Amino acid sequence: MKNTRKIATLLLGSMFLILGACQEKTKKEEPPHEEPRERVKPPEQIISLEESKELYDNYSKNRVELIQSYEREENDDEKFKAARYTSWDYKTLKQYMAFIEQEAKDAKVDISTVRFYFGNYPNKEKFPDGKKVVHPRQNSIFMLPTIKIDSLDYGFYIGEDGKAKLIKDAVGAKGMGSISKNDEKSYAGFAPSFSSPPALFAGQSLNMNHGSSGPPPNNDF
Repeated sequence: MKNTRKIATLLLGSMFLILGACQEKTKKEEPPHEEPRERVKPPEQIISLEESKELYDNYSKNRVELIQSYEREENDDEKFKAARYTSWDYKTLKQYMAFIEQEAKDAKVDISTVRFYFGNYPNKEKFPDGKKVVHPRQNSIFMLPTIKIDSLDYGFYIGEDGKAKLIKDAVGAKGMGSISKNDEKSYAGFAPSFSSPPALFAGQSLNMNHGSSGPPPNNDF
């Protein structure tokens, strides 16, 4: 009888230990409690769908036909369709923002704006760096970050010494790909061109291009 009680006591003790261990394991495996995130307010610059449609239609009326007429005359290309958008996948945009923030922090400067420049692809097969020109003669957009100096925003890059340098000092009036004053008036209605051969450049550019672009998509406006 005594032996039976001892065995029963040992069995009950073992069961309690096992149950306690299981409960402890379950508690450890529970995901940590997350505080609800504060809702992000829309920026003041958000525009309505009606305004978006008006901007799109105005470009169609006031720009697209001029571009396509120019291409027909200059390149005898009746099939040319003007590009209407440029896009990058969301992960690439997040990577770009993280990259320029990292470079700016290392250079001990603060990014003031991200500037979007209009551009125009050259009428040739490859860029100077050997990359393929996917959409010859098409308009495009490239981005660059700016820093504020004396209340003005200037595009910058990272020099070989790791410091922030102004783009205008590298590619300004006497730099690579400049347009002479005699040409300024005739080019005023067109986007800047990538066709001029660049000079030798040392440092880390923060400019981003090579997005996906093309004629109007059928599922937006």
